Amino acid sequence: MEDSSLFQMPLAEVMSTQRAIRKVDPDRPIDDAILLKLIEFGTRAPSSMNKQSWEFIIVKDPTVKAKLGSQNRFMWNRVKGIMTRKAEKDPQFAKVNSATQWGVDHFENYPGMIVACFQGPRLAYPPVVGASVYGSILPSVQNILLAARSIDLGATFTTMPLWSNWRARRILGLPWSITPCVLITLGWPQGKYGPTSRKPVGEVTSLDQYGNRPWKT
Repeated sequence: MEDSSLFQMPLAEVMSTQRAIRKVDPDRPIDDAILLKLIEFGTRAPSSMNKQSWEFIIVKDPTVKAKLGSQNRFMWNRVKGIMTRKAEKDPQFAKVNSATQWGVDHFENYPGMIVACFQGPRLAYPPVVGASVYGSILPSVQNILLAARSIDLGATFTTMPLWSNWRARRILGLPWSITPCVLITLGWPQGKYGPTSRKPVGEVTSLDQYGNRPWKT
């Protein structure tokens, strides 16, 4: 079966049913052709001045996964207490917290990972510069997530394994001119995608000025 024959789900269905999938089957591999096709869709995203300032690292080596997993757990342990207390008060958040914990515990077992990188330094000030940097890579990340959803492949957007750009560069063998931005975990879901729960659009949309919500019902 050719790769293009897999990605046939209607776009409206893809966008309306997309969600983070953390619990996956660790024993079911992902073909390299699929991973490359996902990245190809990522490179079709808009690019500022068509610079295409992106690099992608497919992670398969168990040693590299283990090092990234260690970084992931380090950051998770810094926020775990806060997340646990919030989960005790919010049953819906408790489900998310449980799935996140599963992802941390089984990080090295994800069949596929893609690290999306930016060609250039990570600048945080002024804020608009930081927004511009990530604005050049995040559209491609979203394309990858949507493409994964279209073939029922579970995917999750995370930055915890990359909390230290210095360490992430060493783990991935990246030069200083390449900045790792987002890590996408991939795997075939243990269950089904299931429905999503989102606020009505009128509750998050203002007209002209914040708080003026004429579409709220």
